[in-house]
Amino acid sequence: MKFRNGRWLTKEGAHSFSPKTVYETSVTDGTAKLFAPSFYVDHRGDTLGGVCFTFEISAPLRDTLRVRVYHHKGRADVGMDKNGRFTLSIADGTLDAEDTPHQLTVRSGALELKIDKNDCSMRFYRGGKLLTSSTGDDMSYIVGDWRGDAYRSGTAYMCQRLALDVDELIYGLGERFTPIVRNGQSVEIWNEDGGTSTEQSYKNVPFFLSNRRYGVFVDHPERVDFEIATETVNRTAFSVEGECLDYFIFCGDTMKDVICRYTDLTGKPALPPRWSFGLWLSTSFTTNYDEDTVMSFIDGMLDCGIPLSVFHFDCCWMKPFRWTDFMWDSDVFPDPEGMIRRIHERGVKVCVWINPYIAQQSALFDEGVKNGYFLRRADGSVWQWDMWQPGMAIVDFTNPDAVRWYGEGLERLLDMGVDCFKTDFGERIPTDAVYYNGADPTKMHDLYSYLYNECVHDVLAKRRGEDDVVLFARSATAGCQKFPVHWGGDCWSDYGGMEQSIRGGLSLTCSGFSFWSHDIGGFESSATPDLYKRWCAFGLLSTHSRLHGSTAYKVPWLYGEEAVYVLRFFTDLKHELMPYLWSEAKKSSTSGVPMMRMMALEFENDYNCRYLDKQYMLGESLLVAPVFNADGIAHYYLPRGKWTNFFTGEVVEGGVWREERVDYLSIPLYVRENSVIPVGISHPNAEYRFDGNVELHVFGLTGRASTEVYDGGDVIMTASFDMEQNCFTVDGGAGCRIRIDGVITELTKDHESGALQK
Repeated sequence: MKFRNGRWLTKEGAHSFSPKTVYETSVTDGTAKLFAPSFYVDHRGDTLGGVCFTFEISAPLRDTLRVRVYHHKGRADVGMDKNGRFTLSIADGTLDAEDTPHQLTVRSGALELKIDKNDCSMRFYRGGKLLTSSTGDDMSYIVGDWRGDAYRSGTAYMCQRLALDVDELIYGLGERFTPIVRNGQSVEIWNEDGGTSTEQSYKNVPFFLSNRRYGVFVDHPERVDFEIATETVNRTAFSVEGECLDYFIFCGDTMKDVICRYTDLTGKPALPPRWSFGLWLSTSFTTNYDEDTVMSFIDGMLDCGIPLSVFHFDCCWMKPFRWTDFMWDSDVFPDPEGMIRRIHERGVKVCVWINPYIAQQSALFDEGVKNGYFLRRADGSVWQWDMWQPGMAIVDFTNPDAVRWYGEGLERLLDMGVDCFKTDFGERIPTDAVYYNGADPTKMHDLYSYLYNECVHDVLAKRRGEDDVVLFARSATAGCQKFPVHWGGDCWSDYGGMEQSIRGGLSLTCSGFSFWSHDIGGFESSATPDLYKRWCAFGLLSTHSRLHGSTAYKVPWLYGEEAVYVLRFFTDLKHELMPYLWSEAKKSSTSGVPMMRMMALEFENDYNCRYLDKQYMLGESLLVAPVFNADGIAHYYLPRGKWTNFFTGEVVEGGVWREERVDYLSIPLYVRENSVIPVGISHPNAEYRFDGNVELHVFGLTGRASTEVYDGGDVIMTASFDMEQNCFTVDGGAGCRIRIDGVITELTKDHESGALQK
């Protein structure tokens, strides 16, 4: 939110107060406290009134500082019980403090904050290098109605501005479909169902990442407004309504380290089951379908030699006007359990669509009303409206009994054989509702998505085990990375929609999320055969891959015979890459570094990578550059170093922009130098065993390269290659083959070492 009228003035009607000096300090129980008036104290009479600030600074984690700033502390936590806050993993960090007459210095690991007591300026350092600072009036308390010496009425805000250095760029803030560099953007953290072509988004996260290797997380689940080099072009700014501002700042050796620190606090992404990495096919949204249609699609895909991992039933598996009631439409699906069994016999999992809304015609509605399972209005009546489903109510996930009740509906479906759920919606949550636990509805607006997806995730974990849980979620907030997978929402079926999708996905992944998908071919309208084939290549080289649409089926034969070949080719390619993808996914779930990541995250010092948002790294070693035009022309950048075309073996020197015409059975897919890519030899689907079935492809070996191959949760093979020492070592590689520069070496023992050819 903008409060200023140019550099010198505040907007008309706004009154701004900032700390002028530090009056007193103390350090107790791991917390540094400062009391800072917004005026200078020359005599005792100056202490009788006026706006003052209380700072509390702690070290909840390594390389992390928490800054809480209060005006009226007694009003700061209204409505903020356990379900009105983000779920954070806060440890007892060690705060190293040094208090001198003119300066307070606090440290957490490598992160250091120096506060000048003379003017209350704050400067954050790492290793003696200034990261960012807050000086002058950068910390502000802003009110609309100030009469003489007291705040009387109106709305109050707390605002923090932090300095931006020359060439400093900001990323993140959740899923954003605007250009990936946030500089010059005003961002409102507030979940909306707005499609992919506006500044609204389904997944808002109040965390930004700087290329100066620090990040800021604003610990407020309510609306947070960010001004990134907008109101003041050499500042970031974030503001919240109320009497308190609470934020964390992290640092690291790299931007990836900063994301590690952030996910230490908010949670690591869970590892989805291996089968979820295969191809998903949907009935699509408003299409007409029954069991015959479904089975014809599944059998048609198998007849085309395209293995399916999951078949998804979208909304219309339930009767019209009755969503959500967890009951199959008996007129269309007279034998759902038998149908699910027949789908399983074909080696395909089953996913069904749900949302957290209960229509008035639902068989569950009266029970929900009777037992108080829905959000209510101030007068005690059920909160209802007619958007999306006539007379629908909204499940109140702050009520433990409502969580249990909703979970029982899911369990009935799991008993039938359903394997997972698409948790759609969760963005249009009212701010005038009354919650069971009394939480502030404004604070619950985005946080609702967390409670909704947590409920479904927990039911699946209880019934299927922690290692076999996957959602397909649309709405999210900070911490929802613990409940993957997330998909990019309703995009148009054109190249613009494809471009918007990749931007949103890359923005989301540098906000702590690792596993992401999108609607192959686009959602709205129908794709052209050209677009469908290009999107297949992009979709199968994302962490998760789903064919889905609104009014159009997305089975490949409807888009021409060549589309069948293309989809089969890239599905087969993804299966071939599963040993690499699974190992990268395993590392990502442990570290928090996204599996699918923007170029700037991997190549921080390459200026050409800083603004790239139409190509990405898939894991540490693979560069993917989708084609975004009907001419088949790929435009992409290869960072410095040697890159090998995965398909042709051509070695290219990087540090250059490239343009080439690409046929439908290809995509710019390059392997970074000194990389080892484990691939499957026999790969019928996404779940095949890797033990004794892996070939190690070594690319651009000029120094050292290594890899670990996981099968399930265990490492089954490690390999290292050292060109400088002219040797290689493979442990656990019985039956493995090594391919270096096209030359294959067969390993016959569990442990093998040998000499490399220089």
